Amino acid sequence: MSTQRLRDEDYRDYSSTDASPEESPSEGLNNFSSSGSYMRFGESNSTTWFQTLIHLLKSNIGTGLLGLPLAVKNAGILMGPLSLLVIGLVAVHCMSILVKCAHHFCYRLNKPFVDYGDTVMYGLEASPVSWLRNHAHWGRHIVDFFLIVTQLGFCCIYFVFLADNFKQVIEMANGTTSNCHNNETVILTPTMDSRLYMLTFLPFMVLLVFVRNLRALSIFSLLANITMAVSLVMIYQFTVQNIPDPSHLPLVASWKTYPLFFGTAIFAFEGIGMVLPLENKMKDPKKFSLILYVGMTIVTALYISLGILGYLQFGANIQGSITLNLPNCWLYQSVKLLYSIGIFFTYALQFYVPAEIIIPFFVARGPEHCELVIDLSVRTVLVCLTCILAILIPRLDLVISLVGSVSSSALALIIPPLLEITTYYSEGMSPITIVKDALISILGFMGFVVGTCLTLYELVQPTSAPIFINSTSAFV
Repeated sequence: MSTQRLRDEDYRDYSSTDASPEESPSEGLNNFSSSGSYMRFGESNSTTWFQTLIHLLKSNIGTGLLGLPLAVKNAGILMGPLSLLVIGLVAVHCMSILVKCAHHFCYRLNKPFVDYGDTVMYGLEASPVSWLRNHAHWGRHIVDFFLIVTQLGFCCIYFVFLADNFKQVIEMANGTTSNCHNNETVILTPTMDSRLYMLTFLPFMVLLVFVRNLRALSIFSLLANITMAVSLVMIYQFTVQNIPDPSHLPLVASWKTYPLFFGTAIFAFEGIGMVLPLENKMKDPKKFSLILYVGMTIVTALYISLGILGYLQFGANIQGSITLNLPNCWLYQSVKLLYSIGIFFTYALQFYVPAEIIIPFFVARGPEHCELVIDLSVRTVLVCLTCILAILIPRLDLVISLVGSVSSSALALIIPPLLEITTYYSEGMSPITIVKDALISILGFMGFVVGTCLTLYELVQPTSAPIFINSTSAFV
């Protein structure tokens, strides 16, 4: 595999939660002809507004959605949805800032396309501070670092998700029925520890990531999309039935758990890395702003609705993934398996991003005849690393919150407002815009620090789980 080919691909923009490989913006670069206006490459394979909307929805709806009912519990039945709305508005605004700054540098530098890392680097070069200009190349390195942390974090979450769901299905197999409405108590059949399930999945994950061709991964994307879409429909169908009296649920939860809410919420909204590739691939990119707002409105509504319905349905017993609360009948057990299959195939798509950033570094330093061996070896090590980290942190809710607090807050909230300041400050900015950007970055930084510290504190606390499960609500 050629190092130059790897570096030429705009893989860095697949930072979203469930990015699909078909949207690579790297094709058609040779067809670009400069005319002094903001141009796109890939004109021969442009997407319509509807295709772009579907891709936008797909890139923002992933495992973070399933953890939002627990996030609402950590914030309160009133505070949770309101906070989700605010975070959604701020996240969309930051996406629009990134697009605006990318347009600015494409026009100013006469480039067909700039990715997230390029935009940050050029933004630092435009800064009035000489130190930032001299170290502008670190802007790309910072973005690459958080992309790697984010994507490998997703891969860790997938190990935990698969282990938890398969473990529950197997333990409850003897008591699984075809009746989804009986309220019976099931005694779990003891099986191996969830961490052993992770080790069981490890060799299959390694084989999966040996598929190195981006286009070859598209079949996995299709399978993941189908299985996850069917599962979401079934989850919604269950949560709207026979909702208990919500009067006992707190409107506002303890402030001590709110940082956990923030980490999970910003994790779910961290689809900013897909914004520029999608806009670049559009047949009529002038419509992208409208599509961005429409698509993210749908995403936000979906997040808020499932967060509320899941918490209302399961109350204080809601788990890190709502799939773990589904009834112990074959219909909903199949939902867990279907979603797990989708997550398994999505692992390869998420893994593509850090692999294409990290592997060229090692390939370039080895003998040419060993490129394939080095490539596969690095892939194996990275998969083993995600498995080890998942084993060390086997709590799904805390892994999601930790990844959201550490990396998603940086990519989605901290960097874009600062980018706008460095990009436009020399050209004149209103004090209101500067204050607004500063407040957003401070909010993101506070969430980063407090969320990370609280999550790490929760990780060291002992946990216990009961051995009885309700066959209808699967409370643990």
